[in-house]
Amino acid sequence: MDELIFAGVSGAAGAGDGDGFFRIAAATPKIRVADVKGNAKAALDAVREAAAAGVGALALPELNLTGYTAGDLFHDRTLLQACERALAWLLAQTRDLPIFFTVGLPWAQGENVYNVVAACCRGRLLGLTVKKHLPNHSEFYERRWFAPAPLNVSFVQVPADIAGGRCVPFGSGIVYRCADDGCSGVVIGVEICEDLWVPEPPSTSMALAGATVILNPSASDEVIGKAGYRRDLVCGQSARLYCAYAYADAGEGESTTDLVFAGDNIIAENGSLLARSELFSTGMVAADVDLDRLAAERRSSSTWTRPVFATGAVQEVSFSYGAARPRCDERACDASAPEIHEAPSLLYSALETLRVAPRAPFVPADDRDLAQRCETILDLQTVGLATRLANTPSQNAVIGLSGGLDSTLALLVCVRAFDRLGLARTGIMAVSMPGFGTTGRTKSNAQRLAEQLGASFREIPIGEAVRLHFSDIGHDPEVQDVTYENSQARERTQILMDLANELGGFVIGTGDLSELALGWATYNADHMSMYGVNASVPKTLVRHLVRYAADVFGGEIAEVLLDVLDTPVSPELLPPTGDDEIAQRTEDLVGPYELHDFFLYHMLRFGFAPSKIFRMACRSFEGVYNPATIHVWLRTFYRRFFAQQFKRSCLPDGPKVGSVTLSPRGDWRMPSDASSRLWLDEVDAIDVDGIEL
Repeated sequence: MDELIFAGVSGAAGAGDGDGFFRIAAATPKIRVADVKGNAKAALDAVREAAAAGVGALALPELNLTGYTAGDLFHDRTLLQACERALAWLLAQTRDLPIFFTVGLPWAQGENVYNVVAACCRGRLLGLTVKKHLPNHSEFYERRWFAPAPLNVSFVQVPADIAGGRCVPFGSGIVYRCADDGCSGVVIGVEICEDLWVPEPPSTSMALAGATVILNPSASDEVIGKAGYRRDLVCGQSARLYCAYAYADAGEGESTTDLVFAGDNIIAENGSLLARSELFSTGMVAADVDLDRLAAERRSSSTWTRPVFATGAVQEVSFSYGAARPRCDERACDASAPEIHEAPSLLYSALETLRVAPRAPFVPADDRDLAQRCETILDLQTVGLATRLANTPSQNAVIGLSGGLDSTLALLVCVRAFDRLGLARTGIMAVSMPGFGTTGRTKSNAQRLAEQLGASFREIPIGEAVRLHFSDIGHDPEVQDVTYENSQARERTQILMDLANELGGFVIGTGDLSELALGWATYNADHMSMYGVNASVPKTLVRHLVRYAADVFGGEIAEVLLDVLDTPVSPELLPPTGDDEIAQRTEDLVGPYELHDFFLYHMLRFGFAPSKIFRMACRSFEGVYNPATIHVWLRTFYRRFFAQQFKRSCLPDGPKVGSVTLSPRGDWRMPSDASSRLWLDEVDAIDVDGIEL
């Protein structure tokens, strides 16, 4: 039987793979009111600049051929005809440019004039999106000049010099879908300025119909406080619709008779601000949006569906980035045959994109945001534990304190929870259980920290009990294998559980999210507790939480916490070196936690494929880890993640604090015997030597 081949599993990691990154832009050309020829030239310059930069979709401002402030000139036939000629000229000048762009102009149709945006690509007029909501209050008088968009999208015939006299869609609900194989997922909706500011923006129906990118050609005058509101509005809509949103604002050259326009160009993706221009400037801002990520967000949301009561029809228009030519055979070219297109791919690989993912996706880059995030996480952990304590008759908690990062954080959470409930900190029993690998440094730090925080402290060595256990099961203590290590871990958990019974309390779990992902926990040992306060906190974030606590406490507590941070991560299950230094370093065995947290975030949060995560990591960790090293640990991650699910399937309770967690009762439900073959095959197929950074 022939081997089954999956075409989607590809090892090539170079340009052209396409990881779903799509470049969009918003630009504010310098214009002059009613100078249609000059404004068309400025628009062409912007389109050419964007195309040269690899932009796939460009938004230009509302009414950019005339200027938004043309006033009663919008009804002048000379101006209207000039706009038609300028649009025809722009289409002719952009036949060779693989870019979707908008042109704003007044459009006479029948007895009305409309505020429209012409959607153009490769010399073709794709449609005329009409402004639906016309502001007519305060400084706005649009109903004086324009009619609102028709209730439904219709098809209108345009002049022969614009689109060959053919009919194009005309209305508010038009979605432009790219038909090219290399641009799957590029679906563009267009709404105009005020359409965003209303209770039910047209972009909502467009997104529900498949639009992943929304362009908003706008003319939003500047007044005090408006810039912040505008930013929040754009970011908020992109979050509600799981879309990318480009907002192009009018700027220099608009009439300042009564208003000033600042050229506030904004690009957002799913609530995050990706790019923004300086106010009172002209030019272009561009950003690479991740269409794979947006699709993943929509797929994972059970409420992402078009409701039965949704209003507004959507007309879909197909377009191509390719140059049109007649279909030919070897003997002759039939000019009447259907056109075909040779289209470039405008979806970029992670190796090509302008966008580089943060190395620590769980950790905010801004120090102020980080401090706030740390306080919020500690509050979530604290309230979770305090609620559990309050709902039990116990006023005692038992925690194994090793002097390492995770147990240190767990103790800090315990202290906050006891303080919140008004309980004496002496009800926290911190237990040090030195074994065969415990060093004086970690044992000392554990005792000092417990005493400084006012918790009770007890030391219970486990060496004798473990040796007796070795004798009982016939294990040679000279063989330092997994039995040697796990026997110590299980002895410690037995002590904690029995102490909890003795005190009428319960055991606080200390393991973190990164350890759960890798299965770096001994089953029925540190894997078990009555409540795991760190269960959804990744290792890279644990470090910042402990450092934040050091800043808050100061003094001797801070000294201990900083020394804990400086201590290598280790389970301390193998004997130390001759100078009492830690011999067993976790990251030497399973790999750097910063890499594993990067892999974990992008796999669980967005369902990215291993090859995409690999390419993203190569860019993000360039100069830190070479591609071969990243590849080794990526394979380790997938192998361990699948093999260790059985430990996660029976986790103790613990609070969710972030968007990624592995609780079998909440965010991650996976069979323990699922095969990892597809993922490992894709990892193995990656051409590591072909990476060029």
